Amino acid sequence: MVEFDHIGPEKIVEVYDPKTGMHGFTVVDNTALGPAKGGIRMTPTVSIEEVSKLARAMTWKCAIADLPFGGGKSGIVANPREISSEKKQQIVAAFAKGIKIISPEHYIAAPDMNMGEEEMRTFSKANGSLQSVTGKPIDMCDSDGRSCGLPHELGSTGYGVYQSIVVAAKHIGLDLKGSTFAIEGFGNVGTFAAKFLTEHGAKLVAASDSKGCIYNPKGLNFEKLLKVKEETRAVTNYTDGTKLKLGELFTISMDILVPAALPDVINKHNYEDVNVKIISEGANIPIAPWIEKKLHEKGILIVPDIVANAGGVISSYAEYIKKDEKYMFNLIKEKVTKNAKIVLDHAKQQKIDPREAAMQIAEERVKNAMKKKGMI
Repeated sequence: MVEFDHIGPEKIVEVYDPKTGMHGFTVVDNTALGPAKGGIRMTPTVSIEEVSKLARAMTWKCAIADLPFGGGKSGIVANPREISSEKKQQIVAAFAKGIKIISPEHYIAAPDMNMGEEEMRTFSKANGSLQSVTGKPIDMCDSDGRSCGLPHELGSTGYGVYQSIVVAAKHIGLDLKGSTFAIEGFGNVGTFAAKFLTEHGAKLVAASDSKGCIYNPKGLNFEKLLKVKEETRAVTNYTDGTKLKLGELFTISMDILVPAALPDVINKHNYEDVNVKIISEGANIPIAPWIEKKLHEKGILIVPDIVANAGGVISSYAEYIKKDEKYMFNLIKEKVTKNAKIVLDHAKQQKIDPREAAMQIAEERVKNAMKKKGMI
């Protein structure tokens, strides 16, 4: 059951298409700061309740990133592993047509789980507006050829995670050069976070994906590991290291941990084993808030997801205002650096954990915007 409060949701749109079998929905949580922004995920189990919670998270993420966007999210009920690529594109097109009543005026889509730049191309064409979606292919430009897509495959989210770690390291006096780190989820977000961290001089000691974990306390060669992952689709095929079970990554002592895949990977069963100085949340909700408080009490600095992984939505904003890749990366650095510092400083001053600090700041920004618009 969807929970409603003074923030939202403002709108819930559910659509069907008997020809393609498409069933999907969009939740527009809050538009006080601007049109709702959030990705479309495609899974066989996605629900309105799940999408509603994610839309609320986007409200806070856009607010803490200081963007003129509200929060929204979409879900399409389908199993991409059981349908052809052609069928998938037909379903996406039907969904785009179905939500034209709110997009792009009230909702701007983006890629999420099992959705990429080609699906965004399909969505944009079916919707009839380039402004209806971000994360489009880089070759998809407007009529003057100057404003083009900025796909998330460029590494925007991982770059933001990296920038949040730079701020966190300065906050606790940790020299990133020579520091050790691990990536849980060596996918799009995790690989780019690892790339930028190793370029800064940090040492990657462990990485995991759905097949398992590879560990070497002396360091993993990022370029070789990336090649192994791309060619074999499993980090465990990297030869110069020890194979570990998935959960064992969280027992390794290191400086920095980046959970960049699934929710609740650090939970009641393993949080006491975590021995790191910084956690930057590349994934959405990889740690429950009550466990974040426990880790905070242990002296672990956590950069919460709504701060750390905001690079994706900042990239979306750059694309939305028709800027290029260079501008996008500069904007991510500027905004993530500024807002991470604000959150961590506020947490220190108020003697609260960073999640609570981030929520206080985000809620204040949203409520102030609602007051200005006469919404409360």
